[in-house]
Amino acid sequence: MTPPEKPPFVRHANRRAFLKTSIAATAGAAALGGLSPARGAHAAGSDVIRVGLIGCGGRGPGAALDAMCADPGVRLVALADVFADKVESRRRMLKKEKPDRVQVDDAHCFSGLDGYQHVIESSDVVLIACAAKYHPVYLLAAVQAGKHVFVEKPHAIDPVGVRQAAAACELARQKKLSVLSGLNSRYDGAFQEAIKRIHDGAIGDIVSVELNYLRTPYGLCYRQPGQNEVRYQFANLYHFAWLCGDNVAQFLIHNLDLTGWAMHEQTPIKAHGLGGRSSCFGEVYGDIFDHHSVVYEYANGVRMYAFARMQNGCYDEFSSTIFGTKGKFVAFPPRYYGITGEKPWKNTRHLVDSHKVEQVALLQAIRSGQPLNSGFHMANSTMVAVMGQLSCYCGKELTWDQVSKSDFVFTPKVEDVTLDMDISIKPGPHGIYPTPMPGLTEFKI
Repeated sequence: MTPPEKPPFVRHANRRAFLKTSIAATAGAAALGGLSPARGAHAAGSDVIRVGLIGCGGRGPGAALDAMCADPGVRLVALADVFADKVESRRRMLKKEKPDRVQVDDAHCFSGLDGYQHVIESSDVVLIACAAKYHPVYLLAAVQAGKHVFVEKPHAIDPVGVRQAAAACELARQKKLSVLSGLNSRYDGAFQEAIKRIHDGAIGDIVSVELNYLRTPYGLCYRQPGQNEVRYQFANLYHFAWLCGDNVAQFLIHNLDLTGWAMHEQTPIKAHGLGGRSSCFGEVYGDIFDHHSVVYEYANGVRMYAFARMQNGCYDEFSSTIFGTKGKFVAFPPRYYGITGEKPWKNTRHLVDSHKVEQVALLQAIRSGQPLNSGFHMANSTMVAVMGQLSCYCGKELTWDQVSKSDFVFTPKVEDVTLDMDISIKPGPHGIYPTPMPGLTEFKI
C-alpha cells in the first residue's frame, strides 16, 4: 500500500486557546508535570511492534486487523474487554485471519474493568475501541505509560472527558508519542482532494452546511438470562448515553469533523438542538434518543444543520453537503464525492479503505520517529458533537464557551463503576428506559 497523503491540518490561534483552556480546566493538567521521558515507546527501526487491543466489539478487532495488514512487523500480543467470552471469540477470529501475527496467549487475555492496565503494560501501541466513556481515561493512562495510541471516536462523551483527552494528546506531544484518531476521513484521499479544492476557493465562501447520518438502529444487543443490569448495559453499550454519549457524538461526529476541516478548524460559537424518542420503544433501545436535529452557528454567520436518526422503516442517508457562493461540495461516502458550480470536480481516485490507510500512517510515524498527533481536531470535533448532543437533551441554546468550560459528566463516573453495582439507570415498569425530556429534565451545563 502506498503511503497516505498527509492530512492538510490547519493550526492557528484558536488551537492554542483551546488547549490552554482544556489543560487549565482539567485534572489532567496535573498529570502533565513531573513525568519522566517516554519509557517503553517503540524504538524507530526495530522489527517488531507489539500491539494491544482494548475493546473486542466490532471496531476494535477491525482496527487490530488493519494494523497487522499495515506493517509486517506488527504482532498482536494482548486483548481486553469487559467480557471474557468476547475476548476469546475475537482471539480465535483474528488468529484465523493472521495466524503468524496474533501472538496472544492465555496470560494476555484480560476481562473486566481493569484489563486495560495489563494491555498497556504489554504493548508498544495501544488500540482503544471500547465504550466511549472510557476513551479519555485509557488514552491518558497509555500516554502516561509512554505508549503510542490509536483511539476510536468519539474521544469522549462529555466536556470533562474532552478536556482530559486534549490534555493526554498534549502530553503525548511533549513525550514525542503518536496519537491517532478514529476519525478516519482525514486519511481518505477523496476527502483530502475535496478539502484542498474548497480551501483553494472551488466553491467560493462557505455559506451553509447540511449533514445527515440517517440509518437503522445500530448494534442492538438483547439481555441474556441472568445478566445483571450493568453487564447488560455494557453489552448493549451503543444504546446507553452514559457509555456511548448518544448518536450525535457516536455517529454525526464524522460529518462534524469534516466540516471543521473545511472551515479551517473553526468551531461553532453556539448551537440549539431538537431530539427525542418517537418510534424505538423497548428495553433493547436503552435510554438514547432515536432522532436529533442540531443547528450550529459560526462567528461569520455560517449555519450548519446536522441531522441524526436511528429508526427502522425510514429514509437512510449518510452525506455531507457544503454550500458556497460559487458552488457546492457533496459527499456520499464511500461512493461519491463531487463539486458542482463554477469549478466542477468529481473524484476519480481509486477508493481505498481509510481505516487501513490511517493505520499505515500511524505505524510509519512510529518507525520513523516522527510522531503523528491528531489531538487538536480530535478535541474540537468531539466538543462540537458534545455541544450538539447536550443542546438536544436540555432543549436550550448552548455556547461553545459554556460547554467547553462545563463540568458536566455523564454519571456514573468512571471511578464509581463496578460490574456488580446497583446502577440507577433502570427500565420502567413496561421495560422502557426513561430518556431525557427537553425543557423538563435538569442539566447543569
